[in-house]
Amino acid sequence: MTLSTEPYILTDTHTHIYYHAGKATLDEQLQRCFDQHIHRLFLPNVDSASVSLVMDTVRTYPENCFPMLGLHPCSVKENYREELQQLEQQLSESRIYAIGEIGLDLYWDKSTLDFQRDAFRIQVGWAKALGLPIDIHCREAFDELFELLEELKDAKLFGIFHCFTGTLEQAKQAIDLGFSLGIGGVVTFKKAGLDAVVKEIDLQHIVLETDAPYLAPSPFRGKENESSYLYYVAQKVADIHQMDIAEVARITTNNSKKIFGI
Repeated sequence: MTLSTEPYILTDTHTHIYYHAGKATLDEQLQRCFDQHIHRLFLPNVDSASVSLVMDTVRTYPENCFPMLGLHPCSVKENYREELQQLEQQLSESRIYAIGEIGLDLYWDKSTLDFQRDAFRIQVGWAKALGLPIDIHCREAFDELFELLEELKDAKLFGIFHCFTGTLEQAKQAIDLGFSLGIGGVVTFKKAGLDAVVKEIDLQHIVLETDAPYLAPSPFRGKENESSYLYYVAQKVADIHQMDIAEVARITTNNSKKIFGI
C-alpha cells in the first residue's frame, strides 16, 4: 500500500453517515475520516423521513457535510407523488447540492417501474430547473435507465452514476451522456471485474464514494461500511492507475467540485 506524505483531501461523494445523526458514532466516524484526509462528504436522503437526519448532520458539520435531496427508487411506492411534494417543499428551505439519490431499481421490485420512471422524470426536472447535478441509483436497470436518460438528455442533464458497477461499454455510455462514475468498495472485490473497467477510464470521469453503511471495501467486506474506508477505495484506484493516492485525491476531489459546485 502506497503511503503519501503530500497533503491531500479526499471526497466521499455518496454516504449515508447521517444514519448516526445525534449519536457519538457520528463524531467518531467523522474523526476517523479526518484522520484519513476525508474532509468532504455528500449526503443523499432516501425519502421524506430521512431529510431531517441529513440536515441535522449538515448543521453539525457544515464545513464537511453537504446535502442532496431526492426520492430513492426503493422508496417509490403508490404514494410517491405525495412524497415528492414533501421533498419539493424542502428545495426552497435548504441549500441542496444535488438531486439524489434517484433512479431505477429492478432488483427489489419490478412492479413499481412505471412509478419509478415518473418519479425520475419529475426529479430530473427539479435538477434542471435548479442547475443541479443528479445522483443516480441504478440496480439491474441499465437498459431502462439509459432509455430514460436518452429521452431526457440536454445541456442541463449531468451528475454521477452512483456505485457504478457496469461494463466498460456502459461506462462509456454514461460518460457520453455527461455523467461521472461513482466508484466505491466494489472496485476492491477480487472477482467483481470493476477494476478492469476503471483501468480503462480516465480519472477525469471518476469520483469516489463509500455508500456507507453498505458495500464496505476489502478488507472489511461484509461488515458495516463507514466513510473513513474511502481511503481503501482511493488506494485501489491509485494502484490500478499506477499513481500516488495524493494525485487520485486531487483529481477526484476536483471532479467533485466541478459537479457539485463546492
